[in-house]
Amino acid sequence: MRSGRVGDYLSGNVTLLGGALPWDPIPVTVTCEGQARFTTTTDAKGNFVIAPAQPAGSTTIKADANPLAAQFVGCGVDAALPGFDSSPLTIANRNVLDSPNLGTITLRREEGASFAGLSSTTAAAPKDAAKSFDKARNEWLDNKPDRAKKDLQKAVEIYPQFAEAWYQMGKIQEAMNSPEASNSFSKAVAADPKFVLPYEHLAALAAEAENWQELVDDTNRELELNPRGTLGAWYYNALGNYHIKQLAVAEKSAMKSLSMDPLHIQPETEQMLAVILAQKGDVAGALQHLRNCLTYFPPGPKLELVKHQIAQLEPAVTPPN
Repeated sequence: MRSGRVGDYLSGNVTLLGGALPWDPIPVTVTCEGQARFTTTTDAKGNFVIAPAQPAGSTTIKADANPLAAQFVGCGVDAALPGFDSSPLTIANRNVLDSPNLGTITLRREEGASFAGLSSTTAAAPKDAAKSFDKARNEWLDNKPDRAKKDLQKAVEIYPQFAEAWYQMGKIQEAMNSPEASNSFSKAVAADPKFVLPYEHLAALAAEAENWQELVDDTNRELELNPRGTLGAWYYNALGNYHIKQLAVAEKSAMKSLSMDPLHIQPETEQMLAVILAQKGDVAGALQHLRNCLTYFPPGPKLELVKHQIAQLEPAVTPPN
């Protein structure tokens, strides 16, 4: 159990109507007056906790001395899974005797959605393939990735169109730094082009390899399928477009990513946005974003780079004596 001041945390859970939750953590967002104020993810059982953020990117929460629950009264809480609608929760005023549990968010298949965070191929999997897939999930939850990978391999041998099995195998390979990860994600996409989740992993691998046009293509496809996007999709789209010199597109995507990331889970976004603005001639805007970075970048080379960038730009906006 958590301890601390009453109201220092809130909790809840996410369920999927008519099906099992996906393997991946589901993003949960607290939105106040149209702006994301806090983000978290579910655990393997669909539970989530809204609690004070820890050092990296935590200034938004720590700056307010009120208990966390009091800060978010009237704010909405929703879950995000591509192709699904989230039932809303609203954070009501609470007293010291109230349970911190907000209740359940239910995800329902979005009417008319042509894409999803779950693959339609899963329901069509033969019994033996589905059995191996379920066994692999349990092994993965037990922190036995090698065994999970073997059972996922069995699943795709039985049923080569098993997009989610290819995807989960790609994630395990990616964690092991295996070059096979890209192949597995590509096979997931080939088996079900409307299954959204593999695209962001392909994008991450393209960014690591500095294949910028491929990065743009992967993220464009993901954002065509899921126009709401994720902070990762928008970040990688901005990064790719920055490197192919499409600065207007890169700026727009970086702004989208930043708006979805109040705790700066992807801390490089704002610094990249500053560089884009500087190249477009908006030195004042670039400086503002770089100064924001000073409030959440941890000590180290990246923080020193931000300080150096600020020192380079300040003369352009500081009137001479």
